[in-house]
Amino acid sequence: MLRVSTRGEYGVRLMVYLARNYGGRPCSLTEISLSEGLELQQQYLEQLMRSLRQHGMVESTRGAHGGYRLAKSPEELRMSDILRALEGPIAPMICATEGTMEVICDRLDGCSTHFLWARVRDAITATLDAITLADLLREADAALTVQAAMASQRGAQHLITLTPRAGRAAGGETNARQV
Repeated sequence: MLRVSTRGEYGVRLMVYLARNYGGRPCSLTEISLSEGLELQQQYLEQLMRSLRQHGMVESTRGAHGGYRLAKSPEELRMSDILRALEGPIAPMICATEGTMEVICDRLDGCSTHFLWARVRDAITATLDAITLADLLREADAALTVQAAMASQRGAQHLITLTPRAGRAAGGETNARQV
């Protein structure tokens, strides 16, 4: 099974949060962790930010009003680069690792499945290359808008009450009325 670790998951969440605040003040790690429900992961998030900073994706500001912000616009940050900064090379199998990493495998020369793993790697890489942080932010915000509309609609349905029609005896017809 191909999996992204919590480094990738949490790191992408950090980057989406920073993208939402792009162009604004620096965001403290405490603020981000509380917003993302990761308040018990503060030291771990610091490690992730250090990796992202080393790869030139975020910058930090020290001091009372310090924090983190994107070093580039969300349109310039591809998901493939973000995940490489957090997880390392993209590879479904060690024998299909990107780049020039030497792999010790006694079957590589005559491997019947190497082609498959290389194609899977290339498809994953192409997909991640095609998605920027701005694209992900737009999709996330659209999903939140749909969820909010559905929640609002469910809430409105709960506000409908049945009241007796005026002039009718108790037990007669009822009207649905929005409260």
